[in-house]
Amino acid sequence: MKKVLIKNARIVNEGTITEGDVFIENGVIAEIADSISAKSPDVNIIDAEGNYLLPGIIDDQVHFREPGLTHKDTIETGSMAAVAGGITSFIEMPNTLPNTTTIEKLDEKFEIARKTSYANYSFMFGGTNDNLQEILKVDPKTTAAIKLFLGSSTGNMLVDDQKVLEEIFTKSPLLIAVHCEDEATIKKNYEEQLEKYGEDIPIENHPKIRSEEACYLSSSRAVALAKKTGARLHVFHLSTAKELSLFDNKKALKDKKITAEVCIHHLWFNDQDYAKKGTFIKWNPAVKTKKDQEALLQALIDNRIDVVATDHAPHTREEKKNKYPNAPSGGPLVQHALPAMLQLYHQEKITLEKIVEKMCHNPAILFQIEKRGFIREGYKADLVLVDLNSPWAVQPNNILYKCGWSPFEGVTFKSRVTHTFVNGRLVYKNFKVLPFSPIAEQLTFDRK
Repeated sequence: MKKVLIKNARIVNEGTITEGDVFIENGVIAEIADSISAKSPDVNIIDAEGNYLLPGIIDDQVHFREPGLTHKDTIETGSMAAVAGGITSFIEMPNTLPNTTTIEKLDEKFEIARKTSYANYSFMFGGTNDNLQEILKVDPKTTAAIKLFLGSSTGNMLVDDQKVLEEIFTKSPLLIAVHCEDEATIKKNYEEQLEKYGEDIPIENHPKIRSEEACYLSSSRAVALAKKTGARLHVFHLSTAKELSLFDNKKALKDKKITAEVCIHHLWFNDQDYAKKGTFIKWNPAVKTKKDQEALLQALIDNRIDVVATDHAPHTREEKKNKYPNAPSGGPLVQHALPAMLQLYHQEKITLEKIVEKMCHNPAILFQIEKRGFIREGYKADLVLVDLNSPWAVQPNNILYKCGWSPFEGVTFKSRVTHTFVNGRLVYKNFKVLPFSPIAEQLTFDRK
């Protein structure tokens, strides 16, 4: 499928919605116009029938669990679910086993992705208390960012040496992405709960353990350190209203040195949902109050928050069923992230243009990804067609995650992804991932 003509689409791009056609040739958007005619018989014509054409989603935070935890997910299975959800590019995290904290381990991941990924890919390089020399070897043009865990989570990569932290912030050749939760606060809260409840800690107390204060203490320190050192800082998965005071909306994204993101689960769930969902909505940072949930959405709209991501982090159903102390944090989200955001659109909480800005344009700008994230002539043809009025229910028989479950089970979404194109190739159509073809590409970055 070297030539594709998408006709009669409502194109959502760069703050506007326009009706038109898009012609793709050799994996690149060759022409965008009101009306385009097929110039040769070898053009595959797809009638969008008035459905909406979006740039492919760029998810800057996924955990595909390969290597070392492949009973939960792999780059192949995770990326397959991703393209079903309109995600055409992903950036994967370093807390696999072994951790991605050496150039050798990073190269091994790239090799796996080259052979198995359905979506375009890059990886973050993990920082630790003792691998600064490896960090300095990372190529800024081929690796997305440095990832630091300032609070322990799945896989123990906690960086807690303040001298080392300052050195990384000062010398890192890349943007630094951080998971912010204060370890001392979490440990104190957990010990109090353990003393009171033993192993029967109620899941409703998760946001008391991984508390607002734990998040704010860590985020505020990271922001202060970035300001002191001049580091380019991106704070992952904000979960509290209090943290929002650390970020501003007075500059264009390209001019910001400190940015932030929110994840799907913190926009969709709040602490009232623990009673029904239990440990299946146990995440780090924790899902918190309805007030926090509403404040995060407002900050997304007013541009204090720059990016929407998934933090896709699957575990098996059996693992998640454990009692609170032993139930791992995280859940699968890539297949359902875009439908969930479109549901918020139907609820008149966010516009289509803003969804595209936060899930497509801004990740491309923030990470300086070359020729992706926009519907522009000359850009890679990573595209998603969505039908905004085609309801479907999330059920076990249509869940593509290797772990076999979703926190959205039982939810009926009003919108669905009908087609996903990666580098001009149709990879997903109407609830079916098409046979694998090695057309995904390693992301490259427009950096000096």
